[in-house]
Amino acid sequence: MLPKEESYVNGHLSRPAFISIAILTFITFVGNFTQLQLSAALPTIVKEFNINVTTGQWLSSIMSLVMGVMVPLTAFLTRRFSTRQIVIASMVVFTVGSVLAWLGPSFVLVLAGRTLEAIGSGVMWPVLQITVFSIYPMERRGVAMGTVGMAMSVSPAIGPTIGGWQTDASGWRSIFMTLTVIGLIALLMAIFGLRNFVDNDADVKADFFSVALSVLGFGGVMYGFTNSEAYGFGAPSVWGPMLVGFVGIIWFVLRQLKGAKRFRQFSDRVFAARKAGADESTVQKLKNADVQPPLLDLTVLRNRSFAVGTLTATLSFFAFSSILVIIPLYIQNDRGYSATMSGLIMLPGAIGQCISQFAGGRALDRFGVRPVALTGSILLFAGTLMMSLIGPHTWIWWVSICQFIRQIGMGFVLMPITTWSLNCLKPREVSAGSAVTNTARQLGGAIGAPVLVILMETFTALRQRALGGGASHAVAANIFGVQTALHISSAIVLVMVFTVLFGVKGDGAGSARDVAHRALHRMHTEMEERAAARASHGGSRSGAKSGSGEWPDRIE
Repeated sequence: MLPKEESYVNGHLSRPAFISIAILTFITFVGNFTQLQLSAALPTIVKEFNINVTTGQWLSSIMSLVMGVMVPLTAFLTRRFSTRQIVIASMVVFTVGSVLAWLGPSFVLVLAGRTLEAIGSGVMWPVLQITVFSIYPMERRGVAMGTVGMAMSVSPAIGPTIGGWQTDASGWRSIFMTLTVIGLIALLMAIFGLRNFVDNDADVKADFFSVALSVLGFGGVMYGFTNSEAYGFGAPSVWGPMLVGFVGIIWFVLRQLKGAKRFRQFSDRVFAARKAGADESTVQKLKNADVQPPLLDLTVLRNRSFAVGTLTATLSFFAFSSILVIIPLYIQNDRGYSATMSGLIMLPGAIGQCISQFAGGRALDRFGVRPVALTGSILLFAGTLMMSLIGPHTWIWWVSICQFIRQIGMGFVLMPITTWSLNCLKPREVSAGSAVTNTARQLGGAIGAPVLVILMETFTALRQRALGGGASHAVAANIFGVQTALHISSAIVLVMVFTVLFGVKGDGAGSARDVAHRALHRMHTEMEERAAARASHGGSRSGAKSGSGEWPDRIE
């Protein structure tokens, strides 16, 4: 294991820590790349397997859904297993899934391969996030998260573009062949270059019943929504799975709240015993109760700032994810352009998000989150509203301009709001907070895409009947459906704007008082660094407070 004091030295990452962070960033990039690469190829896959768009978009939604289910497991996995064990196992599963999707002769097998890819890549972003927070001091986390986030933003830039080019040149299966090779490379990098950063405990147990409830809950709701487009909400195959899903979600939430309360009471008993001077045997008896933390510690949502940040990130994913499915359909099916052209049209926006992600991290450290996130949410709203004006003869690069504005806004919202919300938690809550916010984001994206696609197809069918039916009105009806879905997406983003405007307050939010506090903190830090540099033999000065009463996720 690489200790923290050997990971970040004199304001810089050590060489082993830099290599490990680079490997984790690359592997997380691979997961994002995989999630988005099929967006331009989706119309081709739908035609080849003779399925409807709602069914075909499961190839995208299953990634978000499974990754959303995997994220809560991250808190358990990072306590139970080492970083190397997690990453190596993840890349093995990812590579096997890529091979299955590459060679699978049916849509079901391709979907199964995508599911394995999601399982393999689902834990990587939380692992990277936890690693960054465990290494960097708070005043440097904004830049650090912005830097790794910039790398993440490259995947939307090249994923759809390369996917579209591969689809036109060699067929969509070549995408999965490429992912197989990339998976093998990532596996070798993890084996030979990755270091461990946190201790692991073989006694930690996971609540797999909660995992089953989350799969049943969120999977049932999504399956019901998917069937609604074909059968209507009155069909048993629609309301049945949705009812089971909602029951599963409620049960899951109640179980997590009960588990968190029980673990907190256990922690308080251990702390009280030690404070009262109890001997170690008494403390050990309490610890032998082996009370484990919940799979997903939802009590972190009691922190108002964290709850607002999580809600904002979830709304942005909900509104944003569907565009990556809807716009390629408009470009290829309604306007007649190729998959390669579809990827090129989306490319400038992803590059813009890559730049704004890094700039947003630096702006967060300098000005606080409120002005940065508010600017980003307004840009995201403006770009989405502009895109809703598209028609049958719209200049095709207008779509690219709108997407560029949208993704600039997304870069200024997502990473700053996530970093700020996690900074608002106590150190011992960061792992649980990371799991909660990433789960909410992934599920927002997983549910947002099918919901807005179903709404798009519903309004398309209504419009086509109003125009008299027939193939001659299909394109006009499709464009009306796309416009309506974009209007709904605009309304969701507008809610997000007001959430940031009225909800983002307190430390780190960018008030005048907070900016002054940050400036004084930077000044004191620089003075301490200069004093340390003048010392003849160095020496360490610790500003940590002992006896703070803060407990880790599992009491030791």
